[in-house]
This record gives sequence, structure tokens and C-alpha cells, in this order.
Amino acid sequence: MGDKALSGVKILDMTHVQAGPTSSQLLAWMGADVIKFENPTGDITRKQLRHDPNKDSLYFTMLNCNKRSIIANMKSAAGKEIFEGLVKACDVLMENYGPGVLARFGYTWEKLHELNPALIYASIKGFGSSGPYSNYKAYEPIAQAMGGAMSVNGFPENPPTVCAPQIGDTGTGLHLAIGICAALYHRTHNGGIGQEVEAAMQESCMNLCRVKFRDHGRLMGGKGALPEYSRPTLGLTSTPRAGNDSGGGQLGNCIKCKPDFEGDTNNYCYFIVQEANWPVVARFIGDEALVTDPRFATLAERRKNQNTLWQMVCDFASKYDKREFTALCNEKNIPCGPVLTTEEIFRDEHCKHRQMIVKVEGHPEGDYYNVGMPIKLSMGNVDKITPAPTLGQHTNEILKEVLGYDDAGIAALKAGGAFDVPPKKKK
Repeated sequence: MGDKALSGVKILDMTHVQAGPTSSQLLAWMGADVIKFENPTGDITRKQLRHDPNKDSLYFTMLNCNKRSIIANMKSAAGKEIFEGLVKACDVLMENYGPGVLARFGYTWEKLHELNPALIYASIKGFGSSGPYSNYKAYEPIAQAMGGAMSVNGFPENPPTVCAPQIGDTGTGLHLAIGICAALYHRTHNGGIGQEVEAAMQESCMNLCRVKFRDHGRLMGGKGALPEYSRPTLGLTSTPRAGNDSGGGQLGNCIKCKPDFEGDTNNYCYFIVQEANWPVVARFIGDEALVTDPRFATLAERRKNQNTLWQMVCDFASKYDKREFTALCNEKNIPCGPVLTTEEIFRDEHCKHRQMIVKVEGHPEGDYYNVGMPIKLSMGNVDKITPAPTLGQHTNEILKEVLGYDDAGIAALKAGGAFDVPPKKKK
């Protein structure tokens, strides 16, 4: 047992693409030994969206750090031997196949539980393993569409909009990681028995849209209104798209500042007017008379006249670039933050200090940068983010160290087709 939060936990990671690898990478960064189980052609994202045709894609390398890779052909008896050995040796099996894929190989939950009663079987599905939608295919935008996110994202005069953060994939991965940690803890006081853990993409999106369902309830079937929204809502029966309205207890909006350069399209800050802070804000953007201006003197009036208020803030902010305006606001204890591009974030000193922009060194195809670990443990995170494995990089190591094979045994597995690319299905 090591000194990391999940030291001693072995994870058989059969996930691919984004949702599952996001989850297992977080667990690896907390010290779990994550064994990425790939077929001999590898995770499909190794070759997707490559910026260099001779390298694994950033899509793959940014989601699979601190893992070990083993290959096995599950369509061969020798490959199944490896799989069953790892099932018996691991604490957790993770997969995000379509419903029933492992079962078609003969590995139902009952069979896996028979092989290893302590095993935690963690899966990601688009819509869960039961219900009318259970066999629907799911991708990130579909999960957002059917989880409520698209209908409330964007501006009301525009079509429903996919939000750029991957709440369907990465969001579901986060939920699965929480479930796995809970199941591991539960196992310590339930007699060492494993269980199934399932996270569905639609349901994860719904959870992340919880406050929008709060607003749905407040509309009371068309009888209620959402006064914090800058547009009329009385009579609506579902939560509308609200543009850049904060949609919370404190008024907020996106404020245009002086551009940094010609053609700058991100010269904005997000600005919050806290109820208790109104006098400070009024003196900051105007004068003493604005503090008691009847259009803004109460929260109810500020909500009613917020579009006028935002224009006043924009007029004031137009004299400053977004970082200058942010600095001035924070000097007054007014919540405000600049809209940062990906390029600006990669250069940002705070993000570097927080180790959220990390240079990953040692990959045979070259060093690369990654987004760091967002969960900070005072004791328990890995000391260093290590590069994603090349395909099958640790096959022999895992077979010997985890399963106890010797060279002759590995040769026998090879002769049995354990590492062969399975033949393609005839169409």
C-alpha cells in the first residue's frame, strides 16, 4: 500500500473515447493503478483529430495520463484468459460500451461477480441500462439535448445551443468517479462485496442542469415568473434560454470592455452586482446620486431595469481592457472576471501556479501540455503527471507483475492469438 489516496486500488479500464477515460484518469491521479485494456488496434481516439499523423492524438494523450496499457484480443481464448485474470486481480472494472457488449462475450454482471465477488463493475451508458431509451446511441450533444442543457443554453431568439464544456462526457466521468469511490468505501464495511455502479450521460446532464429545473418549478406551469431574467418570463411553462443573465440570486451579465487588439472578440468581463454591494457598484460606475436612483435603489427595481444598468456598466468599462477592469472591480470587492481564451489560459500565471497547465514530459512521441488535476488533496495525489501510454506499452509488464506469467507463458498467449488483430466483420 502506497501513500496516495487510492494506492493499492487496481482498475481494469476498458473505457474509450472521452467519458470513461476522463473518469479513470482522475482516479489514476489519486494513485490508482489504472490498467487500460485495449484491443490490438487501440482506443479509437488514438487516431481521431490528430494534428500529426504520426502521433497519438491529443484527444487520447490528454485523457489517459498515468495509466498502463495492455492489449488483448477478446475474440480469442487466450485473450479471454488475460481478461479473466485481470478481472480476478482488479478492484474495479470500468467500461462504456453500448448496452450488452460484455454480456455478448459471455461476461454478464453475474459472471464477473462469480469470477471476483469483490469486483466493482462501473459503467457509463448514454441513457442507463434500462428504460425506453436504453438502446439509444448517445454522443455528447445528444446527451445535452436530452438532458435539458441545450434548451436552456444560448439566447432565446436563437436555436437551442450545445454548450462547449463537455458536460455529457466529462461530466458523466466525474459522476462515475464519485460512484466508484463510494463503492470502494462501501466495500470496506459490507463484507468486501463489490457492486454495480452506473452513470448515464442524460442523467449527469440533468444533474448539472439542476438549477434550471429549479427555475422550471418556480414558473408554476405559467403562473410564476423569473424576475432575475432580463426578459419577460411570465406565462412560460419551461425554463427559457437566458443568454448571459446570471440566472441566480445576484444580478450578473457579460460586459464589453476596450478591445486588446483590432478584431478582438473576447474583450468582455463577467460582472456581478451583489445586493449588499450596490452602493459600492453605484459609486464605482457613477456617483452618489446613482445609489438612490429609484430605477436601481432596490433589488426588485434593479432586476426590472437591468438592461439599462448593464449599458451603464458597459459605458464605464469601455475605457479599460478586460484585465484592467477586472483589477479595478476586485479592488472594490466587486465580483468580476475576464473572459479568457484558451490561449490566454495557457499563459495565465494563476493557472500555472495552480498546476492546471502542466507540461507532460517523457512521451516517446514528444512532450505535450495538459490540463492538470482539478481536485487538490493535501496528501494523496500523484507526485507527477506522466504521459499517456503507447499502445500495449505495458503488456508484458502487467502479465508478469499482475498475473504472474513468465516468458514461456506469454509466448503461449501470443501463439494462441491473444495479441492478434481480430478479423473484421463481413458486412
